[in-house]
Amino acid sequence: MVYQYVLGGVLVSLLGSVFFMIINSTLSGKKKAEDVSEDVNGNGFVRTQPANGGCLPEIEKSTDVVIVGAGVAGAALAYTLGKEGRRVHVIERDLSEPDRIVGELLQPGGYLKLIELGLEDCANESIDAQKVFGYALYKNGNDTKLSYPLENYSSDIAGRSFHNGRFIQRMRERVATLPNVTLEQGTVTTLLEEKGIIKGVMYKNKAGEEMRSYAPLTIVCDGCFSNLRRNLCTPKVDSPSCFVGLILENCDLPHANHGHVILGDPSPILFYPISSTEIRCLVDVPGTKVPSVANGDMAKYLKTVVAPQVPPQLLKAFLAAVEKGNIRTMQNKSMPATPLPTPGALLLGDSFNMRHPLTGGGMTVALSDIVLLRDLLRPLTDLTDAPALCEYLESFYTLRKV
Repeated sequence: MVYQYVLGGVLVSLLGSVFFMIINSTLSGKKKAEDVSEDVNGNGFVRTQPANGGCLPEIEKSTDVVIVGAGVAGAALAYTLGKEGRRVHVIERDLSEPDRIVGELLQPGGYLKLIELGLEDCANESIDAQKVFGYALYKNGNDTKLSYPLENYSSDIAGRSFHNGRFIQRMRERVATLPNVTLEQGTVTTLLEEKGIIKGVMYKNKAGEEMRSYAPLTIVCDGCFSNLRRNLCTPKVDSPSCFVGLILENCDLPHANHGHVILGDPSPILFYPISSTEIRCLVDVPGTKVPSVANGDMAKYLKTVVAPQVPPQLLKAFLAAVEKGNIRTMQNKSMPATPLPTPGALLLGDSFNMRHPLTGGGMTVALSDIVLLRDLLRPLTDLTDAPALCEYLESFYTLRKV
């Protein structure tokens, strides 16, 4: 019981703080290298040393920024830096449309940042995105509605909910329109380091060939399962619970255009629209293990433990979704931002900083970081000035918390 009240309070507090922090900040303002010898150091870097002791080959200067990952953070960053005139190489493991059960609700503060980046049309009617005006909270049969404080904004300013994959694909399409941005499918395996400075990445392209991409700045945005973050931060990943995901079809939420949070037993249940005909249900299950989907234990759990706590207006659609059997699970993760400032490299998005998906704040934080980074880098016309770039990158870690 105490857990439920504390979690409800934390949820409302986090949602409010994320929204107001973002609004406040808004208002205030390959070629393969030649003659290079290499070795792998203890941190998993490939250390490159030009055989002649001089600079890396001139071909490396054809790219300003290498971005690892083209999810929400990577795609938005690539478009943003590309629009700034930077020459960008984006390497994404899989360019097909993602299919995830999180990253589906963008808070109003995040939508304001999307507008700043010129990407708001990626979260509109073209992907059947839905406006979200606040939350409804349920506890022991009682409910109350908490609306976002949007009175001083135009009618278009609200949260947005959608299919995560559709949102990402729309941003990737925008990235592909920029002639100075290369979007490539490939798997980054290693960061390339020379004399303590990250010089780029080693990756395997779609054909399985080992390639290198060099740039004065490498930004890692490869998500919550990042295999590169350990080189650039001290990761302390917590896994407090799992989400069990369902899609309810052709039913109406009790409070239209609102997220619904049931402060249930043993933990919260979420409902929010992801299209004009679909409602996402996420059931939070404490711990790192969930009942088995394969042997029917999960369906039994949803029917006997969760269903009695579902609002009556949604119960029939909820049970139909359970019977349909398309039940998805995902481990929730949280991780504080604990960077190891490294010349030539930066972490961004879920590879850098995660909070429980229950807050719905992850995309908002990532987009806010991108706006900050864009503005910080604007005075640097030449990113090859390593000392100056390092100072700007260290400032990023401080300013993102102001």
